[in-house]
Amino acid sequence: MAPSEQQGVAGLAREVEEFVASGGWDQPPQLFALVPTAALLDEQPELAGQLDPSAPLTPVAQESLPDGDLGEALAQIAWPDLVLGCALAQEIIVLPPDAEAELPVVPETDAERLRQAAADHPRRTEARLVAAVLRDGAGACVMRLRGAGKPEEPGDVPVDEIIENPELAPNLLEALKATLLP
Repeated sequence: MAPSEQQGVAGLAREVEEFVASGGWDQPPQLFALVPTAALLDEQPELAGQLDPSAPLTPVAQESLPDGDLGEALAQIAWPDLVLGCALAQEIIVLPPDAEAELPVVPETDAERLRQAAADHPRRTEARLVAAVLRDGAGACVMRLRGAGKPEEPGDVPVDEIIENPELAPNLLEALKATLLP
């Protein structure tokens, strides 16, 4: 994968995360199609004042995903040829690596119980994860950790911390790539 492709998809992931962050926290998962900006402007010229015509791709928010298992919802998605990639934003719970040993042992079929145990854990951090992929295989992840950064001044509210690394969610990247297969 060329560095410019990786930088491009990473920029799209950041753009999606910033857009979703503008709506605050406690949002459901959101799916975005990544479409050529020129094609979008050809179809909808009234968007000219809202889009950057020099951007190769523009994220376009999709309808809400159905409630329930995210993997099952993604497995039902097929994109038209015009869509060159996709991105998913979802809120998650992050635990320190050593906290996994403190979680109850539950069967894989009881994922909800495990999610609840993570959500109730005293060292949990709420986060928003954005994963973005392109048809050519480039992928990127951006995660915003809620209130995890150090405040600039004593007494300030903790700031969100941003982490970028394509290895944050390899399984999610693969699931998104599968939605782009012919």
